[in-house]
Amino acid sequence: MSKENVAKIRVIYADTDAMGIVYHTNYLKWFEIGRTELMRKIGVVYAELEATGYNLPLTEVNCYYLAPARYDDIILIETKIGYFRSSNIKFEYLIWDEKKDNILVEGYSVHAFTNNKGKMVRAPKEIAEKFKKSMEKLNGKKN
Repeated sequence: MSKENVAKIRVIYADTDAMGIVYHTNYLKWFEIGRTELMRKIGVVYAELEATGYNLPLTEVNCYYLAPARYDDIILIETKIGYFRSSNIKFEYLIWDEKKDNILVEGYSVHAFTNNKGKMVRAPKEIAEKFKKSMEKLNGKKN
């Protein structure tokens, strides 16, 4: 994956459990950070998307835990677009330790494009073009 789709965060104490490791659901929160930062970098600001009457609700998520992160660790969240279809999109994630020696978590999320009434719809043309262009650039492939 390209450096331009990497978010860097520090694990805070509130993210850990009684064993001193990151509580499992926090990785899903970090997926969201990676996804929204990638979208922002390609010119799709989620708040603006909502303002135009479109939403991207989660329809599927998978998370594979490979190694723990701990309090005060720096982690890197790499995000790319796995696929883009007219009415849904898949984001893929790798969460690394700061030096990129170890992948801590890998996973993906799938989101549907819906209107304000919750009906699945096609993505707006200008948004679709941004996602497709980004996918080609960051992933080195065509949809």
